[in-house]
Amino acid sequence: MRITILTVGKIKEKYLRDAIAEYTKRLSKYCKLEMIEVSDEKTPDTASQTVEEGIRDKEGQRILKYIKDDMYVITLEIEGKMLTSEEIAEKIKNLGIQGKSSIAFVIGGSIGLGKEVLKRADFSLSFSKMTFPHQLMRVILLEQIYRSFRINSKEPYHK
Repeated sequence: MRITILTVGKIKEKYLRDAIAEYTKRLSKYCKLEMIEVSDEKTPDTASQTVEEGIRDKEGQRILKYIKDDMYVITLEIEGKMLTSEEIAEKIKNLGIQGKSSIAFVIGGSIGLGKEVLKRADFSLSFSKMTFPHQLMRVILLEQIYRSFRINSKEPYHK
């Protein structure tokens, strides 16, 4: 299975880069993982709704360039469906059974995802009603993908 993580912006903090590297190494046993970062737009503190929408659309166009037709696209959104770790594992397993061997997880920038990206999504996933820094979400997402493969392989992993 091929997993692509599409994100907006670069990781600046070493501790997050280290965590991402650790989960990338762990996941190499289970899947082919690709991390793609697209550049983010500077968002003024006093940006209007229209300006923010324009920023989301620009970032969205950058994301869409990397989404292939055969990818099953899962966007991370506060308004998405919340699943347990076991349910995410089941979803990944079922996608593989259905012949969907390429899954793209999309994490937007600090103000979210553009309309076109949301339209392209096959599934929208929420980790919480809380807002997390999008850089930290990468680590959380990678950990849950790793946990999913461990669950599906019937391998022990702390609960």
